[in-house]
Amino acid sequence: MNTLTDPVAIRALLDRHGFHFSKSLGQNFLIDASVPERIAEAVQADENSGVLEIGPGIGCLTAELSGRAGKVLAVELDNRLKPLLDETLSGRENVELLFGDALKLNLRELVLEKLPQQTKLVCANLPYNITSPVLTAILEADCFERICVMIQREVAHRICAGPGGKEYGAFSLLVQWYTEPELLFDVSPHCFVPQPKVTSSVIRLTKREKPPCFVSDEALLFRIIRAAFNQRRKTLVNALSAGLPGLRKEECERILKVCDLDTNIRGEKLNLGDFAKITNELADLTNFDLYGK
Repeated sequence: MNTLTDPVAIRALLDRHGFHFSKSLGQNFLIDASVPERIAEAVQADENSGVLEIGPGIGCLTAELSGRAGKVLAVELDNRLKPLLDETLSGRENVELLFGDALKLNLRELVLEKLPQQTKLVCANLPYNITSPVLTAILEADCFERICVMIQREVAHRICAGPGGKEYGAFSLLVQWYTEPELLFDVSPHCFVPQPKVTSSVIRLTKREKPPCFVSDEALLFRIIRAAFNQRRKTLVNALSAGLPGLRKEECERILKVCDLDTNIRGEKLNLGDFAKITNELADLTNFDLYGK
């Protein structure tokens, strides 16, 4: 395991296979053995777990997961890494490598096929440039009990943010609707080769047993949230009337009053419960076209 985070051994492995880092794929390999160990420990995998890993790189986290989980399904976009992973993961019978674009896969169908009986987890060092779309796809698959990922610190803080701060936004609410997020620890750029320009953070997302509040129309809830934050400097009345076709300002003001909210409030001040109340009131409007058709 240690050789997979040893800079000299990594350099020899890359040279042996003629591999060069790709900036466009956001490739940064860990050189601190404690980091993959702590990430793998945080996802709490055991012999009954099946772990989906996205972007295994040369396999340092994969190897740690393999020693804990019943099975690891590692999805890698870069086909050039196949001979390296064949070497570094040789003999690990509970690891299955799949080469493809995770953003183009139906993750739910994939893990139900490949990890049918196991408790389904996600553990990954995600490339910064695909963090939001990959996490969104993972959440919408709605089949993972825990998600433990290393991402850019700025995004991690955005995910865990509460109402009122500049980090708080639509993505915060999306993640918090499906899961309970925890910020675990930071990882310095010095722990990677090549070094990224930003600090990373490891977060754990635990699936909620049920939504944090009642909402009559989940799709409408997220339309309202997106409209509120698409023009976050505007009042909620102006943002929603601009972002939801057919909703008049007067009607929006009435709904906010019914929900005991200030008509001059901005969306960034509202929590999930507030947005749920607005959604439920809007869903009852017979003269409002919910889907803008």
